[in-house]
Amino acid sequence: MSQGIALIAIGALFLTGLAADMIGRRTRLPRVTLLLILGIAIGAPGLDLIPPGIAALYEPVSIVALTMVAFLLGSALQLDRLRRRGRAILWVSVAIVLVTQALVTLGLWALGAPVAMALLMGAIACATAPATTRAVLQESGATGPFAETVEGIVAIDDAWGMIVFALAMVGAQMLTDGPANGQGAAGLLAAGHEIVGSVALGLAIGLPAAHLTGRLSPGEPLQTEALGLVFLVAGLALWLDLSFLLAGMTVGAVIVNRATHHDRAFHEIEHIEWPFLILFFLLAGATLEVASLAELGLLGAGFVALRIGARALGGWIGGLAGGLPAVERRWIGMALLPQAGVAVGMALIAAERLPGHGEAILSLTIGTTVLFELAGPIFTAVALRRAGAVPPGAPSPAPQE
Repeated sequence: MSQGIALIAIGALFLTGLAADMIGRRTRLPRVTLLLILGIAIGAPGLDLIPPGIAALYEPVSIVALTMVAFLLGSALQLDRLRRRGRAILWVSVAIVLVTQALVTLGLWALGAPVAMALLMGAIACATAPATTRAVLQESGATGPFAETVEGIVAIDDAWGMIVFALAMVGAQMLTDGPANGQGAAGLLAAGHEIVGSVALGLAIGLPAAHLTGRLSPGEPLQTEALGLVFLVAGLALWLDLSFLLAGMTVGAVIVNRATHHDRAFHEIEHIEWPFLILFFLLAGATLEVASLAELGLLGAGFVALRIGARALGGWIGGLAGGLPAVERRWIGMALLPQAGVAVGMALIAAERLPGHGEAILSLTIGTTVLFELAGPIFTAVALRRAGAVPPGAPSPAPQE
């Protein structure tokens, strides 16, 4: 692929993102959903207009974009905000994970899925899409307690999901291979190592960064500092085989709570994240395996219905325990429906360790993830409006330049 074609393709992708923004303003469809649909249309599932060399950028672009999102989600964990909403964030996040795991597992088993497969699909159903959810929050201009709670839940969901998936993997391997198999315990130890190591890496970078950044330009980190931290965290996490999402969230949480000399610690990341997200969502749509939707069948329909019901029920139970108002209890679960790459990553691990169920787990996860990736942002946008986080008739804010 020539350099000219590559530059033309990248320019066209950015302009496609602008078109998605214009359509979104007129239809109130979330830009995320529009970008994914446009990505499907111009990518391999549709017209196949994206050069292979550009499609290959999806992985590095996604890592950078998701690390930026992780920083910003970590910044939602301010101590004063946690004092106000921490009880609700904790109760809702735990309740949704537990109810989703239980309801999806039992439901799929009742529909005829093997117990081990149902157990793993229950854990996969717990995964969310932090980039998608935050993009909808930003686009809608949502503010107030409900938006703060949703953002806080998304910030810690990745950790809960990893723990639940590790435990489910242990149980599934014991059901399949018997208690003598040591792979389950090894998987649990690996998950523990990833969580603890990622948090430790975030602390190791975040503590000095909180003190050193924002000194050259008093009160606000420079764009170079922000990009340097993003790439450093992502690179070290990959090199050490850790979660760049958890590491990035930890750095964000440390800086926002420790850097008292900052006025707006993450302004520069907010300023540059949207171009990366445009490429991320368009290329994600271009690589979606839409054909897998045809293979869903009864189990696929059951999984979709069970996950939606579990999010709604778990959100209501957690909201009741966390002291949320009735309207927020009704809609908090629906705001957390988006699901993306984390679920597919879990499915790949499950398929590798349980080859007997691998094909069924992968096809079911990929197919339903396509649905939740496209429809999830719409549910989130509706939930934000119905819960009062977005004033009626409020225009969508302009995208970040």
